[in-house]
Amino acid sequence: MLDASRVINGTYGYVYHDGQWLTNIKSAEASVEIAKEEIKRAGSRWTAHKVTGLTGSGTITGYKVTSEFVERIGQIADDKAGTFATELILKLEDPESYGAYRIRLKGVTFDKIPLINFELGSIVEEELPFNFTGYELLDKLTAE
Repeated sequence: MLDASRVINGTYGYVYHDGQWLTNIKSAEASVEIAKEEIKRAGSRWTAHKVTGLTGSGTITGYKVTSEFVERIGQIADDKAGTFATELILKLEDPESYGAYRIRLKGVTFDKIPLINFELGSIVEEELPFNFTGYELLDKLTAE
């Protein structure tokens, strides 16, 4: 039977950049899409699939507090500067759950420069979609 107290609570999710906890982040997601080619086989109606590539993508969303990411991502607009590439650490650590883990996303590059976004009477939020070129499961804690 499911012990409801062990279901992971997203309240205990964290995002770190350059070793700093980004306290303004309220949601994060990252996933890897697996690209496949269809393989037809003689003597069978079944189509098999061959993995041919991986694409990592995700989004972090949070409250707008500084212009740090606008400045860093925006360096691409300078013809003499390169793309801002970095790493992010995403951590999920509910103290009541059976598992907790941290994932390091490598080669993170952002998809847009969030110049400005606001609505009168509303808290300003910022959405940062990104791609990444690798990941590492740093640790996984499980219940005894």
